[in-house]
Amino acid sequence: MTIANVLKGAEPIRFKGNEVGILVSHGFTGTTQSMRPLAEAYARAGYTVSAPRLKGHGTTPEDMEMSSNKDWVESIDEAYNWLKERCEVVFAVGLSMGGTLALHVAQTYPDIEGVIPINAAIEIPAMENTEAMEGRFIDAIGSDIKKEGVEELAYERTPVRSINQLLDLMEQVKTKLSSIHCPILVFVSDEDHVVPPHNSEMIFDTVFSEHKEIVHLENSYHVATLDNDQDLIIERSLEFFQMYTKTK
Repeated sequence: MTIANVLKGAEPIRFKGNEVGILVSHGFTGTTQSMRPLAEAYARAGYTVSAPRLKGHGTTPEDMEMSSNKDWVESIDEAYNWLKERCEVVFAVGLSMGGTLALHVAQTYPDIEGVIPINAAIEIPAMENTEAMEGRFIDAIGSDIKKEGVEELAYERTPVRSINQLLDLMEQVKTKLSSIHCPILVFVSDEDHVVPPHNSEMIFDTVFSEHKEIVHLENSYHVATLDNDQDLIIERSLEFFQMYTKTK
């Protein structure tokens, strides 16, 4: 696939900064556009940042249909390795399925410094009965945003095959939550029309992290990184990076 196939605004984001690396992951059917405000804020603070475009995303729904959760994990692992080559410590941040993938990083790489899932998904009952879904595609799940005039760059259709891949990924990550011991900062929107808020509560309760905190977002829907609580997420995550880099 050539870069010409990628939607404008969906390109991978990389900033070279200091020896603290931040891996930033967008969500299911979404793009790096949803994470750009965070990535740019982290870069302004001096950090080295990598926000990959997950394979099959930011192009066409038909392209996504051909990708698997292994491809999405590979996109994240490549970004993690790019950061590890340049940085002494790495944190992982992710929205929705990106939060699920950030948890995967915490489960896979014991040297991860900390993880920040934002409305992360480990079970979505409304999506589980894919056999009842008619056709190859269902309506979009993107752009669940409370703030007026803000749109998420995401697919208008969701491949049913990809939903099955998401369900499998969520189950894999959910079963290994207790293996996470690094510091964790969980953000959860109190009103979310895509991922039920109990997902974040379950993550918080199940991880074995000695240092863990949950922050409730009272004025945002699912895509909180583009919503009214964006500044709060940026402020608290920057404090988290600073706190757990100093304690090394």
